Amino acid sequence: MVVAAGSKFNLRRGNSGSCSSHNVVINDRDGGEFSRINKSGCFSSMNQGVRESDCRSFWLTRNQRILDSLLSESSSIMCLQEFWVGNEELVHMYEERLGDAGYQLFKLARTNNRGDVISAKLPMLHVFLCGIVLTLEQGLLTAIRKEHLSIVNYRELLFNDCGDRVAQLLHVKSVNPKDSINQEFLIVNTHLLFPHDSSLSIVRLDQVYQILQYVELYQRENRLKPMPIILCGDWNGSKRGHVYKFLRSQGFVSSYDIANQYTDSYADAHKWVSHRNHRGNICGVDFIWLCNPNQARKPMKTSWAEAVFSILKFQLRKASLSEDDAFSFLKGDNCADSVTYFSFTEALRKVKLIGVPYGLCFQQLQDLWNQVDVDGKGVIDFEEFKVYIVCSFVTTA
Repeated sequence: MVVAAGSKFNLRRGNSGSCSSHNVVINDRDGGEFSRINKSGCFSSMNQGVRESDCRSFWLTRNQRILDSLLSESSSIMCLQEFWVGNEELVHMYEERLGDAGYQLFKLARTNNRGDVISAKLPMLHVFLCGIVLTLEQGLLTAIRKEHLSIVNYRELLFNDCGDRVAQLLHVKSVNPKDSINQEFLIVNTHLLFPHDSSLSIVRLDQVYQILQYVELYQRENRLKPMPIILCGDWNGSKRGHVYKFLRSQGFVSSYDIANQYTDSYADAHKWVSHRNHRGNICGVDFIWLCNPNQARKPMKTSWAEAVFSILKFQLRKASLSEDDAFSFLKGDNCADSVTYFSFTEALRKVKLIGVPYGLCFQQLQDLWNQVDVDGKGVIDFEEFKVYIVCSFVTTA
């Protein structure tokens, strides 16, 4: 039986602290390898049997095993995703066992009572069990071991996007009596939208962009000195993806890459620990991201624009457009040999980067245009097109 997928790393040498991140999803998705329980009591992708949420003995036993594993690790920081926040009995069990072990818990539900198992036709799915109504509302849970860390501040970020995703931001300080200086750092726990198709790449990128903007704003508003940042969560992406490249450009490194001395090379991009996602496909396990304050990085808006242009380039390649054809596509009906703001907007609309519920907003479109129209003439010529769009880094969803 699958318990949970996740990763763990030590905060510093000497094992004085550690951080772990796990997806503990309730196994209810249709079509996934573990979506249903058959008559023999095993998870099955066949449309037979019942969902795990229908069977208290299964979800209770599995989560007891998850807690056993978490408590045996005794991480200073535990970040859980797709935690069943709508199940009061389950929440109480986690609060009781982790609380007794000296943890302080913070949970956050997805907006609109969302859970990935919920049908688009139903605003909320209820499971009637022993006269109790349970919702399959999912979210995040972060547990901080009070013996190691104290909470300075806690914030919640609601994306209010098509995936109803959320993020938690915790400002913590070490309390280890052996430390001469109590180090402070920031922790983020989140779960990005799954890339069901390439059109959702812009949503995933925007979610990460919002997180980093929020972290930057928090530090500025509280007049904090630059401090280490830990990003935990289910990132639903690969080392060749737009999100990975964007985070790398902002000075973040994967704890897994550090542990294995991997680089961003093509060869190392295929070295990962695999698991099966809810579709039954083999993919890489997500890892914890780290950023030290002295890490060199590009301006965030510049990195974001490069990532968006990379998504645009990916969409143009999907349409099998050559370099010249892509430029013609962007300039549209414009008689001059240049791209105007209007033709640029219309081209992005055609590839669904704007004009849809999950596309770029007006301000983001303006920011994107300003990044490429560096001379402020209001048009993009072919040379600018090659520099800012054709040369964008090559990635996948």
